Amino acid sequence: MAGGAGGGDAAAAARYSFARHWAEQVAGTSYVPWGPAELSDYLLGLLDRLMELLSAFDYDADAVSQVGADLVRAHFTGSETLQQTMVVLGEGLPALFGRPRPAYLDRRLVQALGALAAGYATALRDRALDEQDGIHRAMLMATRQAEKRLAVSEARFRTMFREAGLGIAIGDLAGNITDANPSLLQMFGYTADEFTRRNVSEMVHPEDAPSIWQSYDELVAGKRDHFRVEKRFFRKDGGIIWTNLTVSLVRDDTGAPSYQVALLEDIGERRRLQSELEYLAYHDALTGLPNRTQLCKRLDAIFARDEPGLRIGLCCIDLDGFKAVNDSQGHDVGDQLLVAVANRLTHLCPGPGQLVARMGGDEFLVLVERTSAVDQVVELVEHILAAVVTPVHVSGHELAITASIGIVEQSVADTTPADLMSAADITLYWAKRQGKNRYAVFDRGRVEEEIARYTLSATMPAAIDRDEFVVHYQPLISLSDGTLRGVEALVRWQHPTYGLLTPDRFIGLAEDSGAIIPLGRWVLATACRQARRWLQRFGDDAPFISVNLAPRQLQDPDLVADVTAILTDTGLPSDRLQFELTERAVMSEETGPLQALAALEEIGVRLAIDDFGTGYSNLAYLRRLPVHTLKLDGSLAVGLGEIDTPDPAAEKIVSALVTLAHAMNLDVTAEGIETPAQLQRLRALGCDTGQGWLLARPGPAHVVAAQLRRRATL
Repeated sequence: MAGGAGGGDAAAAARYSFARHWAEQVAGTSYVPWGPAELSDYLLGLLDRLMELLSAFDYDADAVSQVGADLVRAHFTGSETLQQTMVVLGEGLPALFGRPRPAYLDRRLVQALGALAAGYATALRDRALDEQDGIHRAMLMATRQAEKRLAVSEARFRTMFREAGLGIAIGDLAGNITDANPSLLQMFGYTADEFTRRNVSEMVHPEDAPSIWQSYDELVAGKRDHFRVEKRFFRKDGGIIWTNLTVSLVRDDTGAPSYQVALLEDIGERRRLQSELEYLAYHDALTGLPNRTQLCKRLDAIFARDEPGLRIGLCCIDLDGFKAVNDSQGHDVGDQLLVAVANRLTHLCPGPGQLVARMGGDEFLVLVERTSAVDQVVELVEHILAAVVTPVHVSGHELAITASIGIVEQSVADTTPADLMSAADITLYWAKRQGKNRYAVFDRGRVEEEIARYTLSATMPAAIDRDEFVVHYQPLISLSDGTLRGVEALVRWQHPTYGLLTPDRFIGLAEDSGAIIPLGRWVLATACRQARRWLQRFGDDAPFISVNLAPRQLQDPDLVADVTAILTDTGLPSDRLQFELTERAVMSEETGPLQALAALEEIGVRLAIDDFGTGYSNLAYLRRLPVHTLKLDGSLAVGLGEIDTPDPAAEKIVSALVTLAHAMNLDVTAEGIETPAQLQRLRALGCDTGQGWLLARPGPAHVVAAQLRRRATL
């Protein structure tokens, strides 16, 4: 529901404020005997229903239509009521869902407004038809009982005849009008004397369907008892009046046709409202531009063409910093700015094959038909960017804004309307990530890559539960005697689709999504269990286990408790566990991470700084930290070169780091050892342990066990 987690009170207040505004707009538009508070409470209930229906997994248009019907049942029957309701909901309802909103929500809102209006109009029509049927039944009953209670029935009929809001006319079988009630006379503009001199044959409109008069002929001939139709008539002054016409045949006691009764409801206002609703359904209320519905309809028509080689371009435009304008200058100024931008876009895209639409908020779309290449659309976009950046003068303010634009240009045969719009949205996102006042062009390969990243991120929590992750171990070798001192635990994802994935494919996603917390906990537990098995089997020759700790894990308040529990559960001594952290994670002024590091040292866990030499490299700062080991980044090893041609600068850097680290009683591990020359120089410079593909590649636990067995047999 709107508001999101933790925002329940604010969301409820926003909905109540919205309902009160809705009540203010419709107050007095229909005769509803409620005070402001009762009216607000009733509309709040409808609002909650609408938001629930819009948020539902399966959108139910019939349920939304029922909301419109319920308005009529509550006696909201004025046309202005519906008009104000559509404006209020169309302008304000999206904001109640907050940002970011799902892409489907704006499309559902347009559909919901149409469904609500349809439900309202249908209920209003049914209400009028029920009134017609009631009058009809009363007239028939009065006729059939004429001989028994003629006086009473005649009085009752005459009262209804005179007071009815519907127009009523009585005519003989020859079509001569014998009587008409005041409502009908007012509707047509005639006096009673003028109207009763007319014949039904004079009521023909030149655009009447032939079926209307065929039904009439069948009725006066006694072949049918009634018919109902929407029909136009000419008023006395020549104007047109639209009516819902019901003509009924009254028979005598023998069943023979006696006379006819016509009931006419003036539906001109309803048709006008329907016309307005049709316009609103396809146009943006603020700018008058086509809306998403009309754009989708246009796209469907384009994709339905059988035109080989047809290409199409779509540009998704979002104004940079529009929210700041709304917040600082007010929504009225923001609305005027949107209108000005809409006018500029319309001026730049006047062609018959071009369509400018507003999607809502500050987002616009430009459709270009029959493109020849993407360069054609790029040229148009460059003009659009130049036009938008020109300052706009609104209510005494000079507003300078920019736009971000996503461009898609494709063959119609290679895509669908939905995929085209999705591609435009994605490409707009790329443009906004690059900065303001830019455009980006759609790249299918990039989309597939991002879809894969999204898929990995979304499925990672379930993958942890399904045990799709495995841990490989890379040895840490003593450079003095070549013995196995420790192993670094490196997580891999055995993905059912993408195969075995290394950490560079998913660790960043795990940190962004928060999945790094449960994943890190799983890796730690798995590595500690394995280290405990080695300890039980190989004793003092077993390696310690080194586990990477991400910055987000270090900020987890449950970290120390989790580590303590895992060590207890696995039975691994704490001095057999080492955590590796990056410089970025530990070089922080925040107290939380420092307290966590101190607590980990207190329970006996060793700490190592990973990739040292690529970040702050602040050795003085390290004196404040409970660190035991520095792991020199592999890029430092690369600079050592060959045995005969070492890089003096690289040697001095490594030598200085080793000397200072040893001065602070820190061990030094050299990473990224890939050549014998690097191994020889790093050993000579005093590094304690080494790690790299020259020494050993990461592998499953049984590879480490085999190495330990070989050592045990020496």
